[in-house]
Amino acid sequence: MVVKSSLPGPAEQIGVKLGILFSHLPVSPNQWTVISIIPAILGFVALAFYHDMTLGLLLFVLSALLDAVDGGVARVTGSVSNLGAYLDGMADRLVEGFLFFGLMFFGLPDTILLGLAIPMWAWIALLLFVGTGLVSFSRAYADHRKVVTDAKKLKAMGGILERAERLVLVFAGMALFRFSPAYLNGAIILAGALSLVTLAQRVWFVVRNAE
Repeated sequence: MVVKSSLPGPAEQIGVKLGILFSHLPVSPNQWTVISIIPAILGFVALAFYHDMTLGLLLFVLSALLDAVDGGVARVTGSVSNLGAYLDGMADRLVEGFLFFGLMFFGLPDTILLGLAIPMWAWIALLLFVGTGLVSFSRAYADHRKVVTDAKKLKAMGGILERAERLVLVFAGMALFRFSPAYLNGAIILAGALSLVTLAQRVWFVVRNAE
């Protein structure tokens, strides 16, 4: 029972195809939502305790695929609901939390910026706070405070780097980590910077469309 209002077109299409495939199993959309958290927990363990980037990446990709299944199954079976949307959004925040905290504990090398060594945990914290937290909060709070209540406007709020793109960018950096940690560091910093831009875009959207 999930509504995924923020997925871009291609991701939504993939979700529907997965929904058609998995809708025959005796598992409800909300159960798929809960199941998607399990590989994320295991991914955190792989990163934080075993320092295995490849295994961690595979587990978080699996979590992302299962996250697409719940919405797809809900659409295919006609069982979307506000409760499902709420549970899905909470699961999304948990999964990203496990991912970014896992990368913090993994221990990435510092980044040199303007001659200063900046620890990567600080960049990851920025991405976690702005990308995972404030970007989503900006839409929810606009609705909560009834500044923007029209569902179509809320869905159109968008931004340059929403959750799907944010994960793809970080996953790409993780995949290239074996060649050089600089790829993952760069992906995290870029994701953090683009998340700030996305937050600014959403705030400006709310200001322009205030009711």
